[in-house]
Amino acid sequence: MRISIPVNTVILGGGLTGIALARQLHQAGERVQVLEAEETTGGLCRSRQEAGFTFDTGGSHIIFSRDLEVLRFMHSVLGRNLEKRDRHTRILYKGRLVPYPFENGLYMLPKEDLFFCISEFVKNLILAEKGELPPPANFRDWIYNTFGKGIAELYMVPYNEKIWNFPTEKMSSHWVEGRVPRPPVEDVIKSAIGIETEGYVHQAVFTYPLEGGIQALVRALGSGIEDLVTCGFRVRKIAREDGMWQISDGDRIVSADRLISCMPLQELFAALDDVPDHVRSAVASLRYNSIRCVCIGVKGDVPPISWLYVPDRETGLENRISFPSNYSSCVAPEGCSAILAEITYNEGDAISAMSDEEIISHVIESLDHMGFARPGDVIYSGTERHKYAYVVYDLDYLENIATIKEYCRHRQISLVGRFSQFEYLNMDGCIRSVLDFMQGDL
Repeated sequence: MRISIPVNTVILGGGLTGIALARQLHQAGERVQVLEAEETTGGLCRSRQEAGFTFDTGGSHIIFSRDLEVLRFMHSVLGRNLEKRDRHTRILYKGRLVPYPFENGLYMLPKEDLFFCISEFVKNLILAEKGELPPPANFRDWIYNTFGKGIAELYMVPYNEKIWNFPTEKMSSHWVEGRVPRPPVEDVIKSAIGIETEGYVHQAVFTYPLEGGIQALVRALGSGIEDLVTCGFRVRKIAREDGMWQISDGDRIVSADRLISCMPLQELFAALDDVPDHVRSAVASLRYNSIRCVCIGVKGDVPPISWLYVPDRETGLENRISFPSNYSSCVAPEGCSAILAEITYNEGDAISAMSDEEIISHVIESLDHMGFARPGDVIYSGTERHKYAYVVYDLDYLENIATIKEYCRHRQISLVGRFSQFEYLNMDGCIRSVLDFMQGDL
């Protein structure tokens, strides 16, 4: 077994968070080492470049944020490797491309559905004004309380149960406030009578790397610190000996004064020694989704849509379809376009058992049915799986995560990032977690 030179700080995981954190710590003068299990950095922000196409293999990513400090940070790192685009997002509803969010596109619905949505929305407002709406006990309750029965049943519940692959009544609602805005009453009424409104204005304009896909951001963050990153190091054992952390992959050992985990909690605790049973039980109870991303390259153009939500299960397994060639002019060969389909699943379900050929065939058939791509126009296809994709907030989440974080504090293990903090963080949230850590706020 080979022993490495000790470092001040070891970071477990070389995704967006781990690389951004290593950059900041290195600039602060620390001796830091990143240990990444895969053969390349990036995690969910990896990109595939083949046959002239570029696809983000962990799902469609764009660069936007209400957090201007984080937005400036990401833009400064990428420099000139950026394109700015207007967002054009749609929901495929009964064959209609309804503007997103759903409540801003009510005028596009069949008249019966429009009446159902606006009538139930108004009824809900009256109940709320009277104080007759009980506090939501779960995510489904929150949806009904916020949007009314019509919007809930026609879009919000079907879409959320498709993407989370979990019953909404068994999900906590604590995470929604601030993440899913409550629709302004004026906007819903305007939408119902055909006056155009704009929801989620912080996403109205977004940026994206001109070249390299979203992994270009991770590569730019890691520029100059390549020697501090060890790929192909799958952590097998973590122990505390003589005041130092000893991290082993079964062949090598890295010693460090400080341990920061940016890897999934499930993988961290599988390697830790002497963990009490109640803590291991809390980790085992955490729920998450996996994702299969299907990359399709086609001849010709695609609609001028940024991405599309697909709530209906009958239409296809995909919960979201994006069009990366509408993000950047350099992600598809001339005269061609790129399409990315995202399908969430859990290990052991029917989707997880589908072969690559089966799931690619399903997506191509769905795209043909939707009118976005004919099978004869497909010139490239591929698929990727990511085990850890979405954090699922079940009703026991808050209790379980509190147990885990208290244990990590006790053992002086810092948790930074999406699957280490076990929070549904977008890219800007991951960068914010790094900046907060550097400021001592985590």
